[in-house]
Amino acid sequence: MSTTANRSSKRHDGHNVKRFREILAVKQEGLAADLGEEWTQKRVSTLEAKEKIDDELMDQIAKALKIPAAAIRDFDEEKTMFNIQHNYEGAINGNGSGVINAGGQNACTFNPLDKLIEAYEENRKLYERLLQSEKAMNVMLRAKP
Repeated sequence: MSTTANRSSKRHDGHNVKRFREILAVKQEGLAADLGEEWTQKRVSTLEAKEKIDDELMDQIAKALKIPAAAIRDFDEEKTMFNIQHNYEGAINGNGSGVINAGGQNACTFNPLDKLIEAYEENRKLYERLLQSEKAMNVMLRAKP
């Protein structure tokens, strides 16, 4: 069983920077350009290998990526994946958009056959109006000399 002490020792600031950079679709060259003239792609690569990044530099990186520095420092990929895997169904069930049956699936709140019959009735009415329109047009065409 892991403890908070184990988790804090597993934190790797450089990997977290890399993860956020990749999530935001920012290349190393782009991050280097945002950090300043003295930064290069190689220097960003070296930075991403560092386990600990000082607070001032982390603030600069966070500003360049437009995210809070705490988000980078506290990012835990295992927790994130766990939440994604275990809350996917919960997000569907808890949205209030429909009735959920015992199996956890959306249940219809209407009879689908009723909807089908309504659609057929609508089509029948449209067909009747079209037929009346055609009959009226034939009468007009026959009346012309």
